Amino acid sequence: MKLDESILQIFNKDWALVTAGDSQRFNTMTIGWGGLGTLWSKPVATVYVKPCRYTHEFLEQNEYFTVSFFDEKHKKALGLLGSKSGRDCDKVKESGLTPRFLPNGVTFAEAYTTLVCKKLYRQDLDLNAIPQDAIDRYYKSEAPHTMYIGEVVDIL
Repeated sequence: MKLDESILQIFNKDWALVTAGDSQRFNTMTIGWGGLGTLWSKPVATVYVKPCRYTHEFLEQNEYFTVSFFDEKHKKALGLLGSKSGRDCDKVKESGLTPRFLPNGVTFAEAYTTLVCKKLYRQDLDLNAIPQDAIDRYYKSEAPHTMYIGEVVDIL
């Protein structure tokens, strides 16, 4: 496999959805921060979610989460899913995306790839270890992100 810079832009430029829950109750949100790699000899995906986000509750309560990637034509739907809260409306219905329920999570029919992840580790980012410019830009009024690392147990 030959790598190019696009692998480094898959979250930041292309965005993704992180989703946790099941067919009875789930929430999703757009993420622009994340990573793919290896930890403890396992393939992993890392995502970052602020505690104030509704999806954070679902990530805390569930053993699995999914990370789903979409073509550019779905950018408007991802924009909506990143700007509205599932606490206040049925944003998935508004987005026009089609939920697809899995044995261990939820994805969307429109996703070109979904990573099914089993939560391995979670940690709140420590303000004392974050550069001041990042604190000034991202954490003036809200708590820092929680980092979730999940073992990639399936790729759809």
